[in-house]
Amino acid sequence: MPPTELLAAMPFAVTSGVLLDRAEPGEVSGRLPWAPERCTAGGVLHGGALMTLADSVGAVCAFLNLPAGTVTSTVASSTALMRAVRGGMAHAVARPLHAGRSFVVVSVEVTDDEGRRVAQVTQTQAVLSG
Repeated sequence: MPPTELLAAMPFAVTSGVLLDRAEPGEVSGRLPWAPERCTAGGVLHGGALMTLADSVGAVCAFLNLPAGTVTSTVASSTALMRAVRGGMAHAVARPLHAGRSFVVVSVEVTDDEGRRVAQVTQTQAVLSG
């Protein structure tokens, strides 16, 4: 399934401005442009916006690693925010850590335009019967 179709299945991600660049089972990448309406005090991209990016990219990665006939839902997400994004783009790359019958665990690294780590997210997705 092309990245545009995968993203279209997540209306909140689309409304939030998430862009999906690449979607393969081993790696999913996306980005979120800085915009004033996505910021907190001081013109810093809001942590919730960064988590939306990470959750969206991580969910696609989990979906692409599901057993046939199943769907997924995030059940846990641990986020460490390390650096402010004050312009440009936040970039996210998700990779599966574990793809099992009950859970898919995904690691998502979020960086800024200069490749500096902004956030690290570990996400657990439940595998649900479709």
